[in-house]
Amino acid sequence: MTTSIPPLSRRSRSVSAEVAAHLEGLIISGELCAGDKLPSERELAASMNISRSSLRQAMFELESKKLIERRQGRGSTVTEMARGAAQLAGSLAEADIELGYASELRDLVEPRIAHLAALRAVESNLLSLETVLGQSHETLSATESLRLDIEFHTLLAHAAQNPLLVTLCTMTTDWTRRTRALSHRTKLGRRISLRGHHLIYDAVARRDGMAAAAAMELHLREVRDLSIPPGPAISATAPGSFAAAASRRGYE
Repeated sequence: MTTSIPPLSRRSRSVSAEVAAHLEGLIISGELCAGDKLPSERELAASMNISRSSLRQAMFELESKKLIERRQGRGSTVTEMARGAAQLAGSLAEADIELGYASELRDLVEPRIAHLAALRAVESNLLSLETVLGQSHETLSATESLRLDIEFHTLLAHAAQNPLLVTLCTMTTDWTRRTRALSHRTKLGRRISLRGHHLIYDAVARRDGMAAAAAMELHLREVRDLSIPPGPAISATAPGSFAAAASRRGYE
């Protein structure tokens, strides 16, 4: 049984890039799941009102990203997670991960993801990120804002073109979801988070890896501050703290 595909919203970009971005977004958001069979090439091209040549280019790109599998006579299906990534995810899922460790891993991995995304993102990746940013605004509910936040970071990981980094991003999202939700409690928090996303995207779109990594580091710091529950807290820059020591050594 084939899966129906929501309509494509066209923009003034490459048709094949728009189609690839549309389908990639559906896969990453979970609307299309592993094992789902896509409509035939003829049906899909007709439903999107595009040429079959443009569709083929888009499908080739999705196949090269290992998001779909195409087989002669059997059509296209959404792929399972890559074997190595699946093994990593399975191993990590069994671990009892402390939140502090997960946050530290995120601090190490996500700036590198942003840096690589700036170097490796193709047009469809940028379109997917633009779509999520266009849907995001501070007046959303906390739940919807968090969902789009997670989708942005996941799309960015895909733009880095490394399935293991996608897996690490997904796992740290699962481990830090409850605290990340705290940063979306208020309109101010949602505004600060979205501003960070725009800064990251702008650097990625400029192909500026260093700026993208720096923007991600700033974003993670701001989100961490927003996620601290109300009440007395030890300053991160207090004498003797790790952050203060790192700052003195030139790490921050």
